[in-house]
Amino acid sequence: MLTLYFSGTGNTKYVAELFSQKMDAKCFSIEEDVDFSTEMNAHDTIAFCYPIYGSRVPHIMRVFVHKHMADIVGKKIVILVTQQAFSGDGARVFIDLFEDGAIEVIYAEHFNMQQNVGNIPVWSALFSPSDKSKAKDTRKTERKMNIVCKSIKSGKVRKRGFNKISEILGYIQGKPWQRKTNEITPTRLEKKVIEDLRIHEDCTTCNLCVDICPAKNLTNHAGKIKHRSNCTVCYRCVNRCPKKAITVYIHRKPKWQYFRN
Repeated sequence: MLTLYFSGTGNTKYVAELFSQKMDAKCFSIEEDVDFSTEMNAHDTIAFCYPIYGSRVPHIMRVFVHKHMADIVGKKIVILVTQQAFSGDGARVFIDLFEDGAIEVIYAEHFNMQQNVGNIPVWSALFSPSDKSKAKDTRKTERKMNIVCKSIKSGKVRKRGFNKISEILGYIQGKPWQRKTNEITPTRLEKKVIEDLRIHEDCTTCNLCVDICPAKNLTNHAGKIKHRSNCTVCYRCVNRCPKKAITVYIHRKPKWQYFRN
């Protein structure tokens, strides 16, 4: 088995590595310099792990899947997604990237993890992470992962979010963000968010954001950080900036920052 994941601030990385450890699977971030075609062709089953953005698959993962479509078609697929609370059909929407019958989903599960968006009024107050809540979250995730891995090993099939009610609820939540779940190019709202990244005056040009951006969106140009309108809205830079000098779309500085190592 092979595990491939995208993680913005560490939650999905934790889930992917935990799953891979328990299933004795090879594990790679889609950001790594790896011959993914060779790896995928060497495995019958691939687990895809990603965070939910607006009840949808993140743009960076959609692009990756589109690029490697020929390597994925015909495989058995496990889908593990992270979400703040509820996405409806956050795992199911992954199959919309393929033609009917192109892949066989053998398991799909949602994991509720710590919120990493700390600059939305009220929301940042309600879902502020703490060491206590992080520890509780970790225990819950490990218990659920034990069930997932035991079920897969025994051949039990479970597809979280694949029923019609979940699909309807996911559609209602996700439509403003991405009207069609199989869209590869950024939607109108995605494009607006992607292009609205700001570097504030208290930036010290430490270049941390340049180094960690998964989309290679940030660059140091003549001593100032600039963006290329290619943000994947993962909030990694927002949560890692030591001066809280970067904001995406919502330009209120984060009340708190979250990153799981």
